[in-house]
Amino acid sequence: MKLSNFNFDLPAELLAEFPAENRDEARLMVVHRKTGEIEHRLFKDVIEYFEEGDVMVLNNTKVFPARLYGNKEKTGARIEVFLLRELNAEQRLWDVLVDPARKIRIGNKLYFGEDDSLVAEVIDNTTSRGRTLRFLYDGSYEEFRNKLTELGETPIPKYISREVTPEDEERYQTIYATEEGAVAAPTAGLHFSKHLLKRLEIKGVDFAKVTLHIGLGTFNPVEVEDLSKHKMDSEELIITQEACDIVNKAKANRKKVCCVGTTTMRAMESSVSSNKTLNPFIGWTNKFIFPPYDFSIADAMITNFHMPKSTLLMMISAFCGHDLMEKAYEEAVKEKYKFYSYGDAMLIL
Repeated sequence: MKLSNFNFDLPAELLAEFPAENRDEARLMVVHRKTGEIEHRLFKDVIEYFEEGDVMVLNNTKVFPARLYGNKEKTGARIEVFLLRELNAEQRLWDVLVDPARKIRIGNKLYFGEDDSLVAEVIDNTTSRGRTLRFLYDGSYEEFRNKLTELGETPIPKYISREVTPEDEERYQTIYATEEGAVAAPTAGLHFSKHLLKRLEIKGVDFAKVTLHIGLGTFNPVEVEDLSKHKMDSEELIITQEACDIVNKAKANRKKVCCVGTTTMRAMESSVSSNKTLNPFIGWTNKFIFPPYDFSIADAMITNFHMPKSTLLMMISAFCGHDLMEKAYEEAVKEKYKFYSYGDAMLIL
């Protein structure tokens, strides 16, 4: 499989600028791997495909307001700072992306907030757009983090050309997000409403939660034709014993295990035992799944519609089968499904 196998024409109008009015009323394409059948449903109909004892695995990471705007000292130029990860809490060191990057050099200072109450100094270059910043703030660590939250905005994807709205703060977050640390939402989970989760629970579907803090590595473009040479950025992963027990019990009872999202699938495939059970894990993963790939645990998957040449599309191809994935995506374009973060969903069975 080469990069060029994952290119397709995606009309710009199919990129979703806004979420569906109600979370669980986005459209849902159901793809049956055994028969190749494709159905067109609403997301809330997902309940019809699961039975008592089946398990849905959710990524409970929570998006933090990672996008800040500051002004460069002396020139006052407006600079976007995208917080990627905290490197050292005590020294307030952060790994960030800056835009425009050409103006930002080691030693520069950036001022944030109308009163310049937060200052950052550039102490290292990491990549062409990457920098290491040391934040300077008079206050405790907790007050500093509160200040970041106050000044930051919801990091909706760049392709969305509109301004961030207050609604994004709620809608670019799953309703079960509890563990802060992601700079992008696990978007397949955005379709679950409280009402739908309750209905699934009443039906006897179990939920296991894992935490994969999504960085920008998930979305970094693949720039090599030979996929085996692409390197994923590492992302922090936590799988508890409790989650393992729920998943492994379902497997032992021959029940369905459904991954909600590509991040959840990567999380689970990063910690599998030799007899194909899920193991607890605390650490980092740079797992990259592309075809051919033998999946160990999940037998169903919920996901959104992904961009051409993305690592996410490559995983879908591996799980769905490349020809069926291509057929489903042709159908999605023809039927005008909405793509990407705020777009519609696909259930692969």
